[in-house]
Amino acid sequence: MKSLLWFVLGLAGGFVAAHLVNKDPRGHEALVEVDARIAEFTDRIGEAYRAQEAKIDGIAAEVKDAAANALGAAKDAAADAIDAAGDAASTAASAAKKTAAQLTD
Repeated sequence: MKSLLWFVLGLAGGFVAAHLVNKDPRGHEALVEVDARIAEFTDRIGEAYRAQEAKIDGIAAEVKDAAANALGAAKDAAADAIDAAGDAASTAASAAKKTAAQLTD
């Protein structure tokens, strides 16, 4: 509870001090400069964030494209394997029929 009281007193004291400094022209200039530096800092952080976000979006798009290509290749390979298995089964069935016909003759 004591810490909260000191925090509130420090916060109020800071506002009073900032108000008094802002009344003086030199203090006002100093506060304007501090505000400009803070704005510049936040702008730089925002630009860096947007650049990093764009970079990550680009990587995600590349991964998505690669996954789509891999899926297409897997589908094609599976279709080819199914076709080959069907052809092999057809060939085996034809051979079995031929053998059965030869045995019955």
